[in-house]
Order: sequence, then C-alpha cells, then structure tokens
Amino acid sequence: MSRKRVIIMGAAGRDFHNFNTYYRDNEAYEVVAFTATQIPDIAGRRYPLELAGGLYPAGIPIYAEAELNRLIVEHDVDEVVFAYSDVSHEYVMHKASQVIAAGADFRLMGPKRTQVRAEKPVVSIGAVRTGCGKSQTTRRVSDVLRAMGYKVVVVRHPMPYSADLAANAVQRFADYDDIDEKYKVTIEEKEEYEPHLDRGVVVYAGVDYEAILEQAQQEADIVLWDGGNNDLPFYQSDLHIVVADPHRPGHELTYHPGEANLRMADVVVINKIDTADHANIAAVRQNVIACNPEAQIVEAASPISVENPDAIWGKRVLVIEDGPTLTHGEMAYGAGIVAAQRFGAAEIVDPRPYAIGSILETYKKYPNTGPVLPAMGYSDKQRAELEQTINNTPVDLVIVATPIDLTHVITLKKPYERVRYELQEIGKPTLADILEKRFGSRKIE
Repeated sequence: MSRKRVIIMGAAGRDFHNFNTYYRDNEAYEVVAFTATQIPDIAGRRYPLELAGGLYPAGIPIYAEAELNRLIVEHDVDEVVFAYSDVSHEYVMHKASQVIAAGADFRLMGPKRTQVRAEKPVVSIGAVRTGCGKSQTTRRVSDVLRAMGYKVVVVRHPMPYSADLAANAVQRFADYDDIDEKYKVTIEEKEEYEPHLDRGVVVYAGVDYEAILEQAQQEADIVLWDGGNNDLPFYQSDLHIVVADPHRPGHELTYHPGEANLRMADVVVINKIDTADHANIAAVRQNVIACNPEAQIVEAASPISVENPDAIWGKRVLVIEDGPTLTHGEMAYGAGIVAAQRFGAAEIVDPRPYAIGSILETYKKYPNTGPVLPAMGYSDKQRAELEQTINNTPVDLVIVATPIDLTHVITLKKPYERVRYELQEIGKPTLADILEKRFGSRKIE
C-alpha cells in the first residue's frame, strides 16, 4: 500500500508537535512538506533529519503558506493538516475550502492523537485568544503551587525561532545566561521565560515535547504547561485552566482552537473584569455556562502598576505592547494604553508614521493594530528596526508594557516607564481554593 502524502500547515509549533507525536514514525504517511505563517523567517528552512526520524533521511522542507496550492498539486497530496492557532472559525474554513478545491482532504487533529501522558501531575493553562492573560495566570498558579509545597517546573508552548532546530530540541532555562548566552532567544521568548526565572522556576521549551517532558518531570512534583496563543495543551492535563477576555466577548465561541479549549476546561478564568464593560463580562460568563456548564468560573483582574506614575502625567507618550497580543491576537490596545489613560498622558502618539522595515510591514499585515507599537523582535535586524522606530517617534516618554525590560535588548534614547501586571482573583472560588482541593498542601511522594 502506498503511503498517504501529507502537508502540515503550521507556524513552527503545533505543526512540529503533531508530526512528532503522530507522523514521525508512521509508515502509513509521508509528510512531504510543512508550510509556515504568522512567524517570520521560518519558511525556507528544513525540519532536520535528527528530529524527522528514519523515514525522512533528508529532513522535511518548510515553505511559505502562500505556496500551498502549488505544493498540493506538485506532490499529489492526499491530506493537509491544519496545525496553528488563534484564528477565526471562518478563517479555518476558508483554508479548508482552499485545500479541498485543490483536491486534498483537510484535517484537524485532536488530543487523542497528539497529547502526551506525563508520569507527574500536569496543570495546564490555556486561553480562548492570545492576550487574555495566560502569562499572569500561569505565574499565579506557579506561586500558589509552590506555596503549597510543590516543586514546579514550567513547560512553555514552543517558540522555536532558532535556525538550528535540532540543537534546540530540548531547551532548559535555569538562569539568565541560558536566555542571553546559551540560546540567544527572541524578545517574545524572553517575555515568557524571564518572569518564571525571576521566581526561581526552571522553564523548558524547544521542539520535541516528548523528550522535553521526559526530562522536565524528573525535577518536578507538578509540571505546569504554559500555553501559547490559544492552542490546546500538548500534555494530558490533570487540571486544565482556560482564560477568557471580556474585552473580546464572543471570541470564546468563534476562534480555533479557543472554543475547543473552552469546552475542555476544568476552570475558566474570566480576566480583566476591572477594566471590561459589565455587559461584556456577563456575556462571556453566559457563553461559558452554555458551552461548558461543568467548568468552575474564577473572576479575576490584572491590575497594573507603574513605578513612577507621575512621570506619565501631561506627557506625549509612545506605548509599546506585547507583540502577539496586537498582531494575531487582534487587540488594538493593552496594559500600556490603560496605564497611559489612567495616569493622565496628554497624548498617545501614533508610531505608525515613524515605523521602518519589518515593523512597518507588521502594521501592513495587521492593519487593525491601534496607535501602539508591537514589541516585535524575532531577529537582530528586527530588533534594530524596533529600536529605530521607537527613537524616531517624537514623544516625551515611552511606556513599556511588555513582560520584560526592553532596555535589556534594545537601547532607548528617551525616558521610559514600565507597566507591570499580575493576576488577582476577585471573590470565590480562587485558584488557590481549586488547587488546594485538587492536590492538597503536601508534596506528592
């Protein structure tokens, strides 16, 4: 019997995981290509033979998604697997129509085929969209579990932007030298890893999440899955916590795979209730109850803090927000805009007229981004263009609302204030209540 010919559509994350867990050693299939989108500089590489396995001695080429139709025809492809996240249901079906019209089957893969079972308990944090507040929710869960006496190790959803995927199949971050010297990560990666290291928590990431789990669970009482975008967890969860955003009511039912996350959730955190409209909070709560009536609901805020709020008063400011939240997360603002308005900025200056290079291209690709600057930094060149865009913008002050101090990776020639935010539960139950009931305040032998 001939092998079924497959293309996996992805963004250097879920696509590689689906391949590793289901297709890598599966003689019924031949994966002829990956396609890539969302993340720059992935297309043109190869998934290396060291990760691809014995069926793929030459590795697997990675193409831009724009070449999908040509690839289906040229390789006589039988099946195309959609394997990236934080896209609308309508978007997914447009891709399905494109694939079907080109002659192939269209496939979405679920947890049964792709989730890995750990030997240690797993608490997973996901979301219905990018920018809901997964990061601060993960930090809060980490704090609670460690206060209960458990050793926690975080496994972060993949961001394999390095050119050498094989060398970064398993990454372990225990200190800042690992971030800056050993792996030389991007701004987006630093934003996710550094807050955990600040707490003394080891972080794992990479490409091969079965190998990552094998190593991570050896030094943990509980593995904490820190999700990316609104993807499903790569590991089977003992407790699955999903964050929803009342600033985007209805998105919990209209994005993939966010709705699947919502339906799978044991706990749903409705975040940002301190800044969202009450009607929108009620709408999200109603949707959660209708979709997953068994889930426990936790209401929470993500209060912001600025070291010197008086510095913002009366100033013309440039606001820098988390990159993915503004781009495929489709938010036009974030914590930085909230801080600028709350602390009396005279004007929020639009950086778009001053953007250059890939930063300008980002605005063109995501035209609904508001008058804020996404902290894009996937390469040295892009970081330089981000720095130049900031320094081009005529303002009195820069408000930096990224989870890291940007001055560690770029040089700001203007005064700046950092915005910080942590999760704060409002009312009962709290995450501590739920985790205490599930695991108890003692270490697992």
